[in-house]
Amino acid sequence: QVQLVESGGGLVQPGGSLRLSCAASGSIFSIVAMGWYRQAPGKEREPVSCINSDARTTYADSVKGRFTVSRDNAKNTVYLQMNDLKSEDTAVYYCATLVACSGGYAPTRWGQGTQVNVSS
Repeated sequence: QVQLVESGGGLVQPGGSLRLSCAASGSIFSIVAMGWYRQAPGKEREPVSCINSDARTTYADSVKGRFTVSRDNAKNTVYLQMNDLKSEDTAVYYCATLVACSGGYAPTRWGQGTQVNVSS
């Protein structure tokens, strides 16, 4: 059973950067897709980015060109590099496992989330 632990959140000024990490336990990490989601106060959880087992990636339009997802299978870790952060990026960020990034698969495991606050 895969367990996920996010880290790297915090307070950053607009235009700043953060790198989130999601460490996974379990031997299946290399064969699953990993997704990043976020939930802002009063809003529904939304997909942010996803990376397949073959490293193909997808991004929400709102973060394209600013966020980069990557994975290190040797470390069972997925990363989300967030640059040029905006106030609207403020949210709790979650990582999750999926069968694949495309095809409408629902996440199967969630981390506990890490808070990102973008404010001056």
